[in-house]
Amino acid sequence: MRAQKTEAAPLGSVSPALVVALRRLLRPLVRLLLCQQITFPFFKSLLKAVYVEVATQRFTIEGRQTDSRLSLLTGVHRKECRRLRQELPFEDPAPRSATLGAQLVARWTGAPEFLDDDGRPLPLPRTSKRGSGPSFERLVASGSKDIRPRSVLDEWLRLGVVYFDAAERVCLRVEAFVPEKGFDEKAFYFGRNLRDHIAAAANNLEGVQAPMLERSVYYDGLTDDSVRELEELSEKVGMEALQAVNQRAIALKQRDSRSGEGAHRITLGIYFFRGPVDDA
Repeated sequence: MRAQKTEAAPLGSVSPALVVALRRLLRPLVRLLLCQQITFPFFKSLLKAVYVEVATQRFTIEGRQTDSRLSLLTGVHRKECRRLRQELPFEDPAPRSATLGAQLVARWTGAPEFLDDDGRPLPLPRTSKRGSGPSFERLVASGSKDIRPRSVLDEWLRLGVVYFDAAERVCLRVEAFVPEKGFDEKAFYFGRNLRDHIAAAANNLEGVQAPMLERSVYYDGLTDDSVRELEELSEKVGMEALQAVNQRAIALKQRDSRSGEGAHRITLGIYFFRGPVDDA
């Protein structure tokens, strides 16, 4: 039996502007893959599986999908489509330290009981007696009754998320969960944040649903001093925006949890990039 041949999309049907955009998007990703010694054959296999996964879940007709139609949509051989479909659903487990950590830091930076008069995260004593005020123990208990506060504290000290002040109180090192160490945790946020950023931009490019917020400010021809000044300004106003949305989201989630109708999620991201003009 002759192998099935899948034709590539005609060149004229692909937008040249989209091809240019994809090359720009892929370059930093490929640089990361090479740094992590992830070869093209491995990435090709991963990409093939994701093609079949997305086509199976998002491009059905009346809730049905056939191997032949999948092959036509994706360019993946029909037998490969059948094999990959049998492996669905794919799972993307998140590190427990990242998901719980994000929840706890969100409360530490957004819940009024853990903030000072200026809206900054309070330094927390490790423990507190009943009714005597906020503590690290109480913070962890607000997110999970099954996790020991000491385990979370040891992990956050390892990751560089917290430190002790002179009074032996636990202090948040940054006003967001950005581990200095812990590759798995950083990889989790890399995937989640870029996924939602690309999803928002893709939604706007498709033009089917209502546009989503996806904006940036770009300047070149700047000196090092100017870049440093703009970086400090961006971090300041960016963190203020994240803090404001985080605090309001905590209040809304508490309200919505009582209705039992909370079926949606949001992501707001702030990023700043600097590099040479010839790398644009």
